[in-house]
Amino acid sequence: MKTSPFDAIAFDLLTALIDSWSLWIAVAGDADRGRAWRMASLTRVTSAGAYRPYDDIVHESAVDVGIARQKADELLGRWSDLRPWPDAAGILQCLHGRRLAIVTNCSQRLAEIAAATTTGNFELIMSAERSGHYKTAPEAYRAASDALGLPPSRVLFVAGSPHDVPGAGAVGMPVYWANRAGAAVPAGAPTPIVVAPDLRQLPEVVGLAVGR
Repeated sequence: MKTSPFDAIAFDLLTALIDSWSLWIAVAGDADRGRAWRMASLTRVTSAGAYRPYDDIVHESAVDVGIARQKADELLGRWSDLRPWPDAAGILQCLHGRRLAIVTNCSQRLAEIAAATTTGNFELIMSAERSGHYKTAPEAYRAASDALGLPPSRVLFVAGSPHDVPGAGAVGMPVYWANRAGAAVPAGAPTPIVVAPDLRQLPEVVGLAVGR
């Protein structure tokens, strides 16, 4: 094993590890409406700053795109139906023994339900509710590094969504971006150390031999 430049790895949960879009689409009953609803929820949470109930945001974003509020109840009730991306379980198994954390934009209850679907062994699950702030507020990321007892520069942040690239980078966290959608790096964001289509390069980045 090579020496790792990082003491911990913090993951975005609902995009880097989990294919949350599929659940929104399934509940909406239509791909375009489901994507629009998910995007509306992301817009609301990433601009919210201080935490307010995530369930309220899910309901409000449904209304934003013309989806019945009852569908939001269904989505929240089916949270345990969330599933990780195909590469996630193997990568988390490969990282067993490393200090792993989650930093996610939802309530603590929903964060713990979603994290359990990945089968990962996480030392810390830092929800927006627990930190008191939604990403991309710097307090959300710093709450995780503080809880880990580490400076941000020693915590590798694994982003799934574009907003986490400048969000984590701004507090000094190096960023691995699992850019599954092939989006552009946001203007003005610190350059990620890796931009990859999935998580498969992560073990090598943290000092593990590939294919071990």
